[in-house]
Amino acid sequence: QVQLVESGGGLVQAGGSLRLSCAASGNIFKVNHMGWYRQAPGKQRELVASITSGGITNYADSVKGRFTISRDTARKLDLQMNSLKPEDTAVYYCNFKDWYDHWGQGTKVTVSS
Repeated sequence: QVQLVESGGGLVQAGGSLRLSCAASGNIFKVNHMGWYRQAPGKQRELVASITSGGITNYADSVKGRFTISRDTARKLDLQMNSLKPEDTAVYYCNFKDWYDHWGQGTKVTVSS
């Protein structure tokens, strides 16, 4: 089983930056894909950024050039968010995939205009 804990959310003004972190514990031996998703009120959860075990990254068009996903260690996944916009306001979730989807509890990001 994989356990994920996110941190780093908070309130920031538009144009500001935040760095989210996800700490993984448990058996991550078969994890091959990791990502950050977000869910805004009244909307579906959407992919923000992902990275494979081989280091290939993918970003939603809405965050390209502003967000950077990185995997410092096998058990730590970060999301650097710059030039934040009010539309980035959401709960952000960390995801690790092996045979299953493993999710953290989420961390809330609020961007004020």
